[in-house]
Amino acid sequence: MGMFYESVSIALNALLSNKLRSILTMLGIIIGVGAVIAMVSVGMGVTQNVTNSIASLGSNMLIIRPGASMSGGLRGSAGSRTTLKLADAEAIKKKIKDAEYVSPTASSAFQVVYGNQNWNTSVQGVTPEYMSIRDLTVSNGSFITTNDLATRERVCVIGTTVSSNLFGEENPVGKVIRVKNQPYRVVGVLESKGQSSVGQDQDDVVIVPITTAMDRLLGINYVKMINVQVSSADKMDEVQENIEVLLRQRHHIVGKKDDDFEVQNLTSLMTTLNETTSMLTLFLGSIAAISLLVGGIGIMNIMMVSVTERTREIGIRKALGATFKNIMTQFLIESVVIGVIGGLIGIAFGVAVAFAISSIGTFTTVITPAPIILSFSFSVGIGLFFGIYPARKAALLDPIEALRYE
Repeated sequence: MGMFYESVSIALNALLSNKLRSILTMLGIIIGVGAVIAMVSVGMGVTQNVTNSIASLGSNMLIIRPGASMSGGLRGSAGSRTTLKLADAEAIKKKIKDAEYVSPTASSAFQVVYGNQNWNTSVQGVTPEYMSIRDLTVSNGSFITTNDLATRERVCVIGTTVSSNLFGEENPVGKVIRVKNQPYRVVGVLESKGQSSVGQDQDDVVIVPITTAMDRLLGINYVKMINVQVSSADKMDEVQENIEVLLRQRHHIVGKKDDDFEVQNLTSLMTTLNETTSMLTLFLGSIAAISLLVGGIGIMNIMMVSVTERTREIGIRKALGATFKNIMTQFLIESVVIGVIGGLIGIAFGVAVAFAISSIGTFTTVITPAPIILSFSFSVGIGLFFGIYPARKAALLDPIEALRYE
């Protein structure tokens, strides 16, 4: 054991006596390890963003949109497709079991006015079930009711962003705001949900009953989409099929005719996107790992130079009784020490880069132990692997030849 410690201290001294050379040798490893950690953390961040933005729409969600009907080879633009009706949503709710919550929505951007304050925001027409689907809570007042739907009541629930811009510190509940020059009574304020992972302000919204939105605000007789929350994940496909059958019947689509609607399954979308982003992470990580390999070749190069430089010293050691194993160990420890120190600095460098990327704010980065452990063990392994040949070369030197070497 004492021998091992002595070898380590000899190795450290050898590295310290050539500081610049040692730093340049480590640079390959530092950049390699750092790049692997930073790249993988960006990849994982992208994956998490995708997952979060889909999860924020609600769990076990199916989204039904109008469209997919090709008329003469042209697709109507999203706003012009008018195939989904309010009655379709009611039929889904009534006839399809395991469709736990159904909320049709119709939305548009409007300017809302209170006193001399105004604010441009998204006005969404929804049903009371939207609250459960999107997991909303009302911090003050109440949400819209079925009664409001039936009477096309001019009431609204506002997000905190709208509330602070129009009312400041004042309590908005009971106050009247104007949308499209019509008065709407504020019945509730939503609990803040902050920014979505896509960077959209989820509190910048005015919610009104969908019947009011369709008849009084937008003057339309169709809905823009229908959100359906399924009772459990394993019922998703079955419910999706049943909805498709039901809507085909309701829309009189027979035989080979194309559907005039599409049902998106968010869970399967999430799986596909996660597979894609995992591939991306792997790709980024493996590109970065190439620089680790280059770092390893750097270690081998320097160790070869070191063996040549210290031929005399090796000869003296062998003449004094150092065995093949002693010499081998000493040179191997030197190259592993380069790998270890380079690896540790690389970890610090990689984590710092990952933090810097996320603080700039374009990406969130996710730092996990796996790439850190993996790239560190890789850097030590590389030190060991690329150190074997030079160490063996040193250990096989003939002591008499070595002592003669000038």
